[in-house]
Amino acid sequence: MSASALHLAHEDTTNPRDDVSQGSGVAMSHVAVLPGDGVGPEVMAQAVRVLDAFGIGYSEHAFGGNAILAQGTPLPEETLAACRAADAVLLAAVGLPELEGQPVRPEQGLLGLRKELGVYANLRPARAAGIDIMIVRELVGGLYFGEKGIREDGTWFDTCEYSRPEVERIARRGFEIAEARAGRLTSVDKVNVMHTSRLWRDVVTQMGSSQYPDVPLDHALVDSFAMTIVQAPETIDTVVTENTFGDILSDIAAAVTGGLGLAASASLGDDGPGLFEPVHGSAPQIAGRGIANPAAMLRSVALLLDHGLGRTADAAALERAVDTALESASTPDLGGTSTTSDVGDAVLRALDSARTL
Repeated sequence: MSASALHLAHEDTTNPRDDVSQGSGVAMSHVAVLPGDGVGPEVMAQAVRVLDAFGIGYSEHAFGGNAILAQGTPLPEETLAACRAADAVLLAAVGLPELEGQPVRPEQGLLGLRKELGVYANLRPARAAGIDIMIVRELVGGLYFGEKGIREDGTWFDTCEYSRPEVERIARRGFEIAEARAGRLTSVDKVNVMHTSRLWRDVVTQMGSSQYPDVPLDHALVDSFAMTIVQAPETIDTVVTENTFGDILSDIAAAVTGGLGLAASASLGDDGPGLFEPVHGSAPQIAGRGIANPAAMLRSVALLLDHGLGRTADAAALERAVDTALESASTPDLGGTSTTSDVGDAVLRALDSARTL
């Protein structure tokens, strides 16, 4: 079967959950696609080729900086409604230089979308030869969302807050992922200094002993664990941690395994669609040149297949195809001369080859 024969028509509909695959009468999965800004539309173009190859319907919607310029808001109501109705949401990147420091910014749309979808667990895989790390980061609490401001004496402050239910739900996700990977869970905190870390460690320890006794559990302090990621990443399996620590540690893990250009992410809640996106930014300095690396975008599609649509085998096939493609088609950030579409072509060829074996 050729790659072109794998493609199905782009289903652009105002009622995405009503899509049916051609002639089958079976409901088709539908993805809300948000190309965003900068190189976002370029890498997303390769992602939708893969959606077509797997027979997944999608519809594109305005989001981020371009939505601000066209409609005055980074998250239009129509886009939010489409995301809520979809089986999963695929986002490329947001950010435009001309909107930096403005009252209405693209990043506000991203935070708003996460809140509206109720996603609280951010999955950040980091893989390389001999390394297979999964960082599970709490996404909607802690220092980034606590009270902040300026006191009368001129002191600026941010507040880190966590409740027991917030820690329980992210810890549960961490245990479940570690269990599915047949691995162990490392809970990262700063219990020797931070009061919230005492709650964190108590909750994770209690849940481990009472609900997940078969999942090996250990604890680590965030500073020493950062050194472990750099010096011995092959010793790490599944990690669960709070928002700020997870933000920093996941970027370190990405750097150790090839850089942000290869890093994908999934943001999940308990109900409704998940949000899947590459970690890299909009890279406006190279937008329009056709040289952006789409690997992180395509790996985000693999996470979508696995955690959003339950198509684990297809997710694994896509991961292998991306790895194979990067061996022969490297973009300039990896020292090669391939274009964005060259990588997309190579991925589809690898998928096609695997399906004909």
